[in-house]
Amino acid sequence: MPIDPAIIAPLLGAAVGLVLALTGAGGGILGVPLLVFGLGLPIQQAGPISLLAVALAAALGALLGLRRGILRYRAAGLIGACGMAAAPAGVYLAHLIPNHPLTVAFSLLLAWTGWRTLRQARRPPASPKPIEQPKPCRLNPDVGGFDWNLRCARALGGTGLLSGVLSGLLGVGGGFVIVPALTRFSDLPVDSVIATSLGVMTLVSIGGIASAAVGGSIAWPIALPFAGGAMAGLLAGRLLARRVASRRLQQSFAALCLAVAAALLGRVVLAAL
Repeated sequence: MPIDPAIIAPLLGAAVGLVLALTGAGGGILGVPLLVFGLGLPIQQAGPISLLAVALAAALGALLGLRRGILRYRAAGLIGACGMAAAPAGVYLAHLIPNHPLTVAFSLLLAWTGWRTLRQARRPPASPKPIEQPKPCRLNPDVGGFDWNLRCARALGGTGLLSGVLSGLLGVGGGFVIVPALTRFSDLPVDSVIATSLGVMTLVSIGGIASAAVGGSIAWPIALPFAGGAMAGLLAGRLLARRVASRRLQQSFAALCLAVAAALLGRVVLAAL
């Protein structure tokens, strides 16, 4: 007897929210393969559903971060505005590309994310850091925000454009792009990076969701329970994050990304035989 999607969708969504809370990224990139394997959806249909779940769960996390005063809302607004402008282009491309090539592209992106995360997790915590040039986006403790300049605006705007295209094309929130970019281009602490990333993901996802909804490609009976599960998973993940070592989280997330990427590629190969 087949499992009712209304039962399994919230469970899959909870896994997305959990990863989102623990890492500030990765929830969307795992949401698509969960829907592909768990419910047998094609990439084109799984993407918008995953995006809706990411948007709602990220919005909840962003609001909690805003309450704590750790979300840099001007930076999130700039990245998010650029992402929203670019997301429809990604949705358009997703309708032009056949399912198998799109699945291969998603698998390679997932594998790259896992490999990069694994490298970060293996880096010795006590290793000396090389002397770095001043970062484009620097916090001003007197005002509690960035000292804005052209380099900072250009770096954050480019991050938004890239995350927007990937959001519309593959149904990911872009956190796996936003978190490393904020870490590289700014001196924000980790908790502020995660909160700001969640704020950006909320805005970026809206552009992709709106384009998909207009095109009628969102299966609402699956999307709504999946999104509800993601929000519940995010709340649970916030409690769990305080008890789990960050290095262990990185290693687990990387291993999961690599395993899912291999499974997706294997599925494409088997379908081609």
